Amino acid sequence: MEKKLQKQDTALRTQLELALGEQLNALISASHALNVRTAALFDPQLQPAAFLIVRWLLSYGPAAATLLAESTAMDRSSVSRLVSQLKQLGYVKSETHPEDRRGILISLTETGREKALYAIKIKEEEFYKHISKLDNSELETFITLLQCFNGHESNNDITD
Repeated sequence: MEKKLQKQDTALRTQLELALGEQLNALISASHALNVRTAALFDPQLQPAAFLIVRWLLSYGPAAATLLAESTAMDRSSVSRLVSQLKQLGYVKSETHPEDRRGILISLTETGREKALYAIKIKEEEFYKHISKLDNSELETFITLLQCFNGHESNNDITD
């Protein structure tokens, strides 16, 4: 009898893990599609990878091409090509590093910053359409579960 229960538990666990995999795949796919649409809102002429660079610069500020490549998981030649396109379109600029006169920092122009913020605002509206369906308790549970799944378990209450 106990072996039968263990088999049922194992079968249920397998089904649950497959269902979780399906939902995570759906989330990742939807997130990727939303990122591609957001990049097109920023500038339809550019590849979505260029918008990754723009987003990184918006979040973290000026950076060397090497850091951009490492942080976005792109090779240096791709970053260089994309940065050149972004420069030609007036979205980024290069300046001499203030602390290391041999280094070059890449940063957003005001136009790049404004267009990025606009595209992100539209993306956020799509995101909020989904979470607005959850009440506060459900949202708190969802956040806690995601923190646990992502390995960021926290003893802190979310509402603190």
